[in-house]
Amino acid sequence: MFSKETYVKRRAELKKLVKSGLIIIFGNNESPANFPANGYYPFRQDSSFLYYFGQKRDGLVGVIDIDNDTETIIGDDIDIDDIVWYGSVDSVKDMAEAVGVANTTNMKGLKTICNNALREHKKIHFLPPYRADIKIQIFDLLGIHPNQQKESASMDLIHAVVKMRSVKTPEEIEELERAAVIGYKMHTTAMILAKPGVTEKFVGGQVDGIAHSYGSMVAFPTIFSQHGEIMHGNPSMAVLESGRLALCDAGAETINHYCSDNTRTFPVNGKFTQRQLDIYKVVEECHDAALKYAKPGTKYADVHFAICHILFDRMKELGLAKGDTDAAVAAGAHAMFLPHGLGHMMGMDVHDMESFDQINVGFDEETRPNLEQFGTNCLRMGRRLEEGFVVTDEPGIYFIPALIDEWRAKKHCAEFLNFDKLDEYKDFGGIRLEDDILITKDGCRFIGKDRIPYHPKDVEEFIAANRK
Repeated sequence: MFSKETYVKRRAELKKLVKSGLIIIFGNNESPANFPANGYYPFRQDSSFLYYFGQKRDGLVGVIDIDNDTETIIGDDIDIDDIVWYGSVDSVKDMAEAVGVANTTNMKGLKTICNNALREHKKIHFLPPYRADIKIQIFDLLGIHPNQQKESASMDLIHAVVKMRSVKTPEEIEELERAAVIGYKMHTTAMILAKPGVTEKFVGGQVDGIAHSYGSMVAFPTIFSQHGEIMHGNPSMAVLESGRLALCDAGAETINHYCSDNTRTFPVNGKFTQRQLDIYKVVEECHDAALKYAKPGTKYADVHFAICHILFDRMKELGLAKGDTDAAVAAGAHAMFLPHGLGHMMGMDVHDMESFDQINVGFDEETRPNLEQFGTNCLRMGRRLEEGFVVTDEPGIYFIPALIDEWRAKKHCAEFLNFDKLDEYKDFGGIRLEDDILITKDGCRFIGKDRIPYHPKDVEEFIAANRK
């Protein structure tokens, strides 16, 4: 946890932004794997509860009564049966005092608080729930059916939390830097272990183990695959083959639950072929160009489309694309190669605050998403950047056989794409390079002191020097 004062200040700011009513922030309960007493490990607290109340124990709820200026942590103290199996833990009262909350009550008390608020016609603010048990709890407390809870969630509270969590404080940046240290260990381990003859599953398992041993857990399920064209290709039992590329997209959470998120693509045998280098260098150029464009006041959507222009120009030089670049990008032809956005917000959640919907996190009244155009509809972050934002920079080029065939059959963007040449790349896979960047006063910088190798020469030299 951070200091008591951090949580006191955060809740005070939240009260100013929401202005009136009753705020209820639900912590998570244990999520059973196959039996109520066998939960998934490790337990992961809700990020907004962590942000405002700091405590990681399951079965807690935070209540802020703005009108009466009171704060309460709700939770039942554990009994001797649990202590026998799991050991003693702090009382709810002790946990509340540690984060500057004066009041506590048990779960029955939460029902009383909600009944009083409903009787007084007080506005009750809650965030969109994403777990079924919390939806049932809200139904029991407030009488709102689970199918209506997303629409009933408080936009005032969503906007306030997004405003606060989007701008990272110095102590949060320190945590993100710690996450980057673990991420470096994860990715360099993958580069060392991913030799011909070992399985994707083995490498992925070793990468996950580093996250657990140095931090809390993986930031998201590790992506490690020779099929880099599959966006979320989890490790399989496939054996790594010489001559192919391996894509590793992995990150860690620190003990305080701040994330890293990096992607590297490298040759299984340690040496790029010329064809692989041709595509890799385009992605490298796009990755580095984002660092020049990203700065306060610039729309991240504009950075994304600037990268798309560079990418399409280079695809024309390689004979894979043709025509006017401006017209091609406007038509969405670039999405043949890059069917996702340049990046997303990150922090305590790797897709930060994703449960609030990206339209509320990555966009605003000025900048709206385009949900109609393939590829562009996956742009998670479009709004103007501000100092203190942390976003990912993750361009990629993918050759997806099914997409090539579908667009050819429909003659989609046929005036901009050379399908005969694209057919020659159906066995290529995909390349993505990703780093986390902090928006600074005058521009941006990488998160992480040590750079995971990504320039082709550095990748080859690192593999040659570290593999046995």
